[in-house]
Amino acid sequence: MTTLKTLQSHGTAEGPLAAEIRALGPWFHNIHLPDGSQTAPDHPLGDFPRFKWERLAPHLPQNLGGMRVLDIGCNAGFYSFQLARRGAQVVAMDHDPHYLRQAGWVARQLGLEGRVELRQGDVYSLAPLRGQFDLVLFLGVFYHLRHPLLGLDLAAAASRDYLLFQSLATTGPAGAGETRDPGYLGRDELRRDDWPKLAFVEHELAGDPTNWWVPNPPAMQAMVRSAGFAVRGMPDDDVYLCRRTAAADQAEARLHATLTTLARGTL
Repeated sequence: MTTLKTLQSHGTAEGPLAAEIRALGPWFHNIHLPDGSQTAPDHPLGDFPRFKWERLAPHLPQNLGGMRVLDIGCNAGFYSFQLARRGAQVVAMDHDPHYLRQAGWVARQLGLEGRVELRQGDVYSLAPLRGQFDLVLFLGVFYHLRHPLLGLDLAAAASRDYLLFQSLATTGPAGAGETRDPGYLGRDELRRDDWPKLAFVEHELAGDPTNWWVPNPPAMQAMVRSAGFAVRGMPDDDVYLCRRTAAADQAEARLHATLTTLARGTL
């Protein structure tokens, strides 16, 4: 779902598929195709998101056969296709039909149509998918959400095991684990650098008005814990590999109560 306007790449593709690649542009994922073509070889971030995947890949099983994966905000589907190549059955979801057209085209080039199901939707439409996936990818989405914790809760609830969580984040100390109630008179504790915080973006960041929040690392970890998951690894500075814990049942009950109240219109 990440679509920072200042980072969009229109591509300078060459080769047999160049005309089709240009017609489907602009691209945010640079995907290497079997004929040697690339969808965004001039990407301002470099070979993105391939260099991110190279850091993430060793943390995931080589054989994902029998696993169901949900990729929320899949964009052109780079991560979905990598996981499908490892044997997973993937549901790739994005709210933007432009990216889904790209993903559908790439799936045909890679011969992965049977392993990747494309769906139009966003994280707020996940309520019916509770507990249906072994692994949920929630990458490049959180900071675009007006209601970020609701989005994280819905993503977490869709997983019965693992969650990959990534967000644009500030730099700073990682935090010292769970925070405790400092008391009403201890509110200055909240000003510590290692206290969980989210910076609110009122208008836009990097030219993108859909960038609403930038958490610090302690906030990302604390929000994961509040959703009933535990951080099991950090494949990258801003990527957390998380696993469901017994506390997830309580988090899901809280989410269900919220959704029921919203559905009734009695909030």
